Amino acid sequence: MKVKRFYTLIAALFIAAFFIQTNVSAQNDGQPTKKLYAKSFLNQKAPELVVETWISDEPDTKGKFVLIDFWATWCGPCKRAIPHMNELAEKYKDEMVVVGLSDETEEKVRRLKSPVMEYYSAIDTKRTTKNTYKVTGIPHVVLVDPEGIVRWEGFPFMKGYELTDEVLEGLFAKYRNN
Repeated sequence: MKVKRFYTLIAALFIAAFFIQTNVSAQNDGQPTKKLYAKSFLNQKAPELVVETWISDEPDTKGKFVLIDFWATWCGPCKRAIPHMNELAEKYKDEMVVVGLSDETEEKVRRLKSPVMEYYSAIDTKRTTKNTYKVTGIPHVVLVDPEGIVRWEGFPFMKGYELTDEVLEGLFAKYRNN
């Protein structure tokens, strides 16, 4: 009899775990939960983008989506993402501004010669923005719509959650400022 109760308890735990996961997935539009290395601001007002120094010109973001790429010169995945971010910045320049934000010194960022960052670049050595977003893993990307709401966040190459043209175009169509 004790064995039967044990198996019943195990079955109940598995069923409870299934319903908890199903509930979490339902809260994420039916999608499995994405692992984030930052605080989630999805579908919430984005924290202010605080920049100490613009290494590039300061972009005009009025009426555009803003893609913030938290990165560093020592980060291999960040450097591998730069060509992809360059492509996105060029392809969607009429709808989106891409900003690379590093917490390193201006000197370190300027020393990086390859790959070349062809989008806007800024530094925040005080980590004001990074700390507000509670970024603990990079690259971490946040897409903010023209109304200032976060519409996408995460690691741009995470399997199953990649930041692709299809994803961006869907978000532009859904949240474009008309």
